Amino acid sequence: MENIKVKKFSCVAMTEDISIDGNDKLEKSIHREKVLYSRNNEVRTEFERDYTRILHSLAYRRLKHKTQVFFNTQNDHICTRMEHVAHVESVSYMIAKSLGLNCELTKAIAMGHDLGHAPFGHEGEDVIKKIVKNQLGKSFWHEKNGLRAVDKLDLLSDNKGSLTNLNLTYAVRDGIICHCGEIDENGISPRDENIDLNTIQNPGQVQPYTWEGCVVKISDKIAYLGRDIEDALLLKIISQEDLQDMYKLGKEHGQKTINTSVIINELVSDLIQNSSVENGICFSYEKQNFINTIKKFNYEKIYNSKQFDYYKKYAHLVINSIFQELYKYYYKENTIKKLQDNIDKKYRFLISDFKGWIIKYCDESIINIKDLKKTLNNKKIYGKLETEEIYKEAIIDFISGMTDAYAIKCFNELISF
Repeated sequence: MENIKVKKFSCVAMTEDISIDGNDKLEKSIHREKVLYSRNNEVRTEFERDYTRILHSLAYRRLKHKTQVFFNTQNDHICTRMEHVAHVESVSYMIAKSLGLNCELTKAIAMGHDLGHAPFGHEGEDVIKKIVKNQLGKSFWHEKNGLRAVDKLDLLSDNKGSLTNLNLTYAVRDGIICHCGEIDENGISPRDENIDLNTIQNPGQVQPYTWEGCVVKISDKIAYLGRDIEDALLLKIISQEDLQDMYKLGKEHGQKTINTSVIINELVSDLIQNSSVENGICFSYEKQNFINTIKKFNYEKIYNSKQFDYYKKYAHLVINSIFQELYKYYYKENTIKKLQDNIDKKYRFLISDFKGWIIKYCDESIINIKDLKKTLNNKKIYGKLETEEIYKEAIIDFISGMTDAYAIKCFNELISF
């Protein structure tokens, strides 16, 4: 792959030195909701600043303790959500560099693309999706939740020590909500319209706004195919007999073996050779069939395995129990006081942490300023907790940000006497 130097997209690359296709797409791409504070000795581009803001965020740190596919908190060799993000960043960087795209933007989107994932992986997301549907009549999907996280939930200290929202560029925010990699279309190109990202209602509804966003979307698919097979072997979800079947499938597509490095190398090389401004980011017909074959195998042998049944029930029990317990304390503008009054009575850990978290997003008129450990300059998205719907959203935000281990710790407190 070292010999591939295509640079097909250099003329339309998302750089900060030129406009794109002669229009104002660059200006719109680097737009932030608020002007970010500046330093006299700043050496980073706008997209590099986004990369480091995500790197320093709590949402990113928690990815190391969130399930990717296999729930196994005691096995250090099983892929976590953070490791998956690292794979996507690596794959997307190789592609972007070879195609002459903006590597800084690509890396920033890759770093932030999964910040919206709930604990317990896709099973946890399915549980929260049902809660949100039943309780709020709304939809929940991790791409949309990722946008909510970077826009409204995750906070960073600014140059004056105040906690503020991440305030990322439009192109990175767009890449996060538009990264859905489960769609099987081949040949994706960026859309032309600069839209309000909060109006997107379904995953995969629109393509990303930039070529870099399209690259991350495809890289997300490339990154997990082989690694899921390796983890399934390690956990004995698939057998050596199943692996022999995969070898046969690989040989049909010219591969001697099937593992993460082989899959990534073959797919990245093929994508670079076949992508163009005219055709979009795409694979050859042969490699697209290769991907579909592996995905079919993974779903039949891994994702739909009966061994996941108890795990699914456990994720359902943990998340629903935490939601139901926290919901008991709603008392309109007096909710914070009610939480405080119950901290010493029961579930001290869960209630104390939830209270300490929620006050950062409530109007100062309903909280005790002494409870705040830092000056806040962020969006007060919960206001005065005027309605049950707002409070339910707060609980969902709290739970969706949890790691597996933290959710289990909260649940264990609920069943301890």
